[in-house]
Amino acid sequence: MIFKTIMTKLVCCAKSDIGLKRSNNEDGYIVNPELGFLTVADGMGGVAAGEVASKTFTDAAFELFSKSKRQSEKEIFELVQKTYQLANERILTQARNKSEYDGMGCTAELIAFYDNKFVLGHVGDSRTYLFRKGHLRRITRDHSLVQDQLDRGLLTKGEAKNHSQRNVILRAVGAHENLEVDLISGKGLPGDLFLLCSDGLTNMVDDATIERVLSSADTLFEKVEQLIDLANSAGGYDNITIALCELEE
Repeated sequence: MIFKTIMTKLVCCAKSDIGLKRSNNEDGYIVNPELGFLTVADGMGGVAAGEVASKTFTDAAFELFSKSKRQSEKEIFELVQKTYQLANERILTQARNKSEYDGMGCTAELIAFYDNKFVLGHVGDSRTYLFRKGHLRRITRDHSLVQDQLDRGLLTKGEAKNHSQRNVILRAVGAHENLEVDLISGKGLPGDLFLLCSDGLTNMVDDATIERVLSSADTLFEKVEQLIDLANSAGGYDNITIALCELEE
């Protein structure tokens, strides 16, 4: 789906694909330029519980952003933080009330725009990238066991890529009552392209290839399609969800 609005100067495109190995899709997303935000959530835990967790997060985001007037950057910070807190509480409550939901949670990316600034919330190993002037930069750090060992010099990048525990997450929405959220802010420039994605993309496609796709003259829709095709061609072992947002010239 493609959305466009003159007021926020955002052009957005998003798609979720089940991949080649999974029987259901536990990812969720919302792109809403009218409300000035995008989110991608990757659910996990239990039979059919992953999609419940990811939907709980995306529903919380839409609910709060629909009610807020967001008249300052400070209010956006608070709104992003509140979204994670509300989703965390709701996932924990559902898990307590239904045994089949025990242990469910989700990773989540949420970016909101105000004037020419952005505020990004991040939990887990889904990622957000910024493509600016031909160069791709990851602006989130994975909350994972492998990333932690990489940071401490215990693994090389080559070892990390094929590590047997690369899917072990150290932080997730719905895992604990006290949730720590990475909050990142910055200034957007005309032509900037933000990529939010689940690890179904980044476990299959390296950053250099992502950069090459985003550098092309193709439309946002075509870029999303290409990235999903590349992830599936590499094995498609997980659900693949991609949201692209471009700040218009």
